[in-house]
Amino acid sequence: MPSAGADAEHEVRPSWWRDIALLPSALSGVFLLAGFVFEWTGLGIQALVLQWAALLAGAYTFVPGAIRRVVRGRLGVGLLMTIAAVGAVLLGHVGEAATLAFLFSLAEALEDRAMDQAKEGLRALLSLIPDTVRVSRRSGDISIPAADVRELDVLIIGAGERVATDGVVVEGRSSVDTSAITGESIPVEVGPGDAVAAGSVNGSATLRIEATADGRDNSLTQIVSLVEQAHARKGDRARLADRIARPLVPVVLIAAVLVALFGFVVGDPWTWVERALVVLVAASPCALAIAVPVTVISAIGSASKFGVVIKSGEAFEQLGAIRAVALDKTGTLTRNEPAVVDVRPAVGIARDDLLAWAGAVEASSSHPLAAAIITASPESLVATDVVEQAGHGVTGHVDGRTVRVGNARWLTPGALGTAADEMAAHGMTVVVVEADGTTAGLIGIRDELRPESAEMVRMLQEQGIETIMLTGDNERTARAIAAEAGITDVRAEQLPADKAAVIETLTTSRPTAMVGDGINDAPALATATVGIAMGLKGSAAAIESADVAFTGKDLRLIPGALAHARRGRRIMTANIALALAIIIVLFPLALFGVLGLAGVVLVHEVAEVVVILNGVRAARRPARVRELAAVPEPARV
Repeated sequence: MPSAGADAEHEVRPSWWRDIALLPSALSGVFLLAGFVFEWTGLGIQALVLQWAALLAGAYTFVPGAIRRVVRGRLGVGLLMTIAAVGAVLLGHVGEAATLAFLFSLAEALEDRAMDQAKEGLRALLSLIPDTVRVSRRSGDISIPAADVRELDVLIIGAGERVATDGVVVEGRSSVDTSAITGESIPVEVGPGDAVAAGSVNGSATLRIEATADGRDNSLTQIVSLVEQAHARKGDRARLADRIARPLVPVVLIAAVLVALFGFVVGDPWTWVERALVVLVAASPCALAIAVPVTVISAIGSASKFGVVIKSGEAFEQLGAIRAVALDKTGTLTRNEPAVVDVRPAVGIARDDLLAWAGAVEASSSHPLAAAIITASPESLVATDVVEQAGHGVTGHVDGRTVRVGNARWLTPGALGTAADEMAAHGMTVVVVEADGTTAGLIGIRDELRPESAEMVRMLQEQGIETIMLTGDNERTARAIAAEAGITDVRAEQLPADKAAVIETLTTSRPTAMVGDGINDAPALATATVGIAMGLKGSAAAIESADVAFTGKDLRLIPGALAHARRGRRIMTANIALALAIIIVLFPLALFGVLGLAGVVLVHEVAEVVVILNGVRAARRPARVRELAAVPEPARV
């Protein structure tokens, strides 16, 4: 497990034009093009040398791997390409072999790069753990590396500092921001006996926390482990082309051997050995090798232009098969910006006065709820003698009145108790305002739903895609937001491991995508069939853990992206069917000598052109996405 502060040691993958892994394919392409130019100009020897150079450069990227897989008893497209290239060379067609090697090596290199990028950056998760932490000792407070914290150590967490490991508060009261860990959008008030998770941010008062986990083994490091495990499981999946090629390889090999042996039986070995090699070339997966990559590259490139970054070919394939979408609440369906949504003044108190009094005493507070109240306040009054009581609220004097603003556990709603219950039932955090010892009113604060969330859910449901909400928020708040969005399946109070477990269960019955933006979503994003990170405001950990990242902010692009992937998947399937049909037709024609090598090569080349042109069609955007690109984001309510 990487330790905190290890980010500097993490090797960042270079830009594609500096990536050494792409160099053999690039050289192969350059040599191949130069070889054809020399051949057209009549310089045969120079052309042959360049074609051999192109063949060796391209073959270097997949032939050794294909051989290693054969040794382990695994067959794939790499072996077919190797056999096809060897067969073409034996028949004297080095240029054809070089073309096959270049196309396949380029496709492999591009897809491998995309897959590697999806697995990088896990150390970003651990940036939430501070490098050092103050620990109470008998000789006094000392600073030690966070990784050296042991269970039962007493940590001293000052205002605004992060908690280095899981623990329980033993002294002090404060508000703790756990949004990065649990997804709870509004800070939680904690006091003695309350548990605090690693990576949480302390509010305005100092806390003493007794560690319940070591610095190297806490809830945050476990998130890293979950993400790594999920990536390892997903990395074992074979690509669609490999799954098709696996049964094709032994059939082609057996057929070629039988054809050659038949020549010895009838007494004409050389004729039938040559025909066996033509059979190998006829069954070479030229079109099959590019059927998937050309479609994937076209579709992925197009998607990136409307704010959807798809990190791998596998992710694209899976995105087109999604039948259920699980959505995080905070920061995904909602804005992650608490705002005043309801005000209930007591009898005889004006609404604007209530907000002005509350805004005056909250003016110096850094609490997120205070920011919401100040924003809603219609005028700027000045409060004096302001005292903040951690975990409770704020007291001050405004226009000769003693005003207190705090939670319902500190201040009693009094006659407005029914209203307070009603506001809480709608998912609001209730703030009580008291003036001169009497309840002046209630202020309801909530992280509001994004204006396009309900339409996005409706669009998904119209496509036959099931929607589920996963959130760390409490049940009442979660269900209130879900009802507004049109979601009926709600899983509330979910820790990161719980979310991952739910996603794992869902994926066993149907392909499921997870949409999230926080570090707490990282394990679920990695576990899902396809993880979709909201990249505009999403954490680096969420983006790195996901297979797809959205750089845009309009949620309606999610159903648009799924429709785009479905169309691309259909095109890809058609390409594969065409490539297989070519092999099925050419195989008997080559076997019975109807077509020689020239005819086989011509058909293959025509098939490749058709496959490429069809694959390029995947770049076309869905009509709904084109409409959204021309429509501004819904106005904020």
